[in-house]
This record gives sequence, C-alpha cells and structure tokens, in this order.
Amino acid sequence: MCARFARGSWRYAAPPALVGLFLLPFSLAGAAVAFLSSGAALGFHRDPDRRPPADGLLAPADGTVSVVREEGGRLRVGVFMNLTDVHVNRAPLSGTVEAVTHSPGKHWPAFTKESDRNEKVHVEFEEYTVVLIAGAVARRIHPYVEPGETVERGQRIGHISFSSRVDVLLPEGVEREDLRVEKGETVTAGETRLVDR
Repeated sequence: MCARFARGSWRYAAPPALVGLFLLPFSLAGAAVAFLSSGAALGFHRDPDRRPPADGLLAPADGTVSVVREEGGRLRVGVFMNLTDVHVNRAPLSGTVEAVTHSPGKHWPAFTKESDRNEKVHVEFEEYTVVLIAGAVARRIHPYVEPGETVERGQRIGHISFSSRVDVLLPEGVEREDLRVEKGETVTAGETRLVDR
C-alpha cells in the first residue's frame, strides 16, 4: 500500500479506528474488525504517483472501459472503477477549468446504463469534459479543481469515494477509429493513452 492517500480519506478511516480503540478492552474480535475496516478504507483511498507519457489524451480513471459512444457529435469514453481500483481521477489533457458543476441524481450501479441518471460532477475544460459519476456505493464526489484553474496532463482533479464511473467527452474531431482502447479493456489514470495527439 502506498503512503499517499486521497484528500479527506481519514474521514472514512478514523471512525472505525476510534471504534476499534473503544472495543479493544472489551472484545479483541470486534476491535480487529473495526481496525481492518479502517485499514480497508485507507487502502481504498490510496493515491499512488503516476508518470504520464510524453503525449496522448490520457485515461481519467483506473478501471475498465465500459462506455464508448457518440453523443452530440462527440465521442464519450467511460471507465468503470470497481472497489479494488484507485479512485483518484486525473486530467486527460492540460487545460483551464471553465466550470465545475454538480448534478443531483440516483445511485444506480455505475456499470449499468441507468447510471447515466446518477449524481454527477462535470469538470469542463476548453476542449473536453470529465464527468465524475457516483455509483451504488459511492455517495461522495470530491472535485479538487475550481473554475479558472489551469491543470497539467495527468494532474489529480478529484476522487470518488467507493465504486463509481468517470467519463470523458472527447474533443471535437476525435473519431472512434482514433481510439487506442476498446470496451472491456483495463486502463490506468494518467498513464494509458485513450487517443494519440
């Protein structure tokens, strides 16, 4: 497990750790379960460093490509993150954040078509948009960036606590044949190229 964790991860790890300390004099088994839960929460929120390649439009999330479709004349690529994936999300390209908007919604499993109606945060750049989508377990989306902020390719832009999905609405002019990935393929945030450019 890496030593770096996503911002705010202690809000999930600290409560079970405190319960474990309370239970320690009374129940070793109960305390052990609580401490394991705390460790699992930290493990889930791990945030390893990444080394972006020299070029290319990068995957915004770790996980499995679950969506490839045309939408309003542009191409959308979605990455489903399961519980074992790193859930810190990264900028596919350098750019300036134009808007960060929250949309309330449902909490369907992030790998289903119904998840298009889930709670979301849109991070809009000049050329593209990253959409952080809550899943059935995920209840908290944590964007790290604000409008007017300039980010580099591969920079951390947010995280979602527990299983979820991240989509990127690709720049205009990117065609399906330009994609280097297909549905079902595993990608790594900030390292896997979705498109050569």
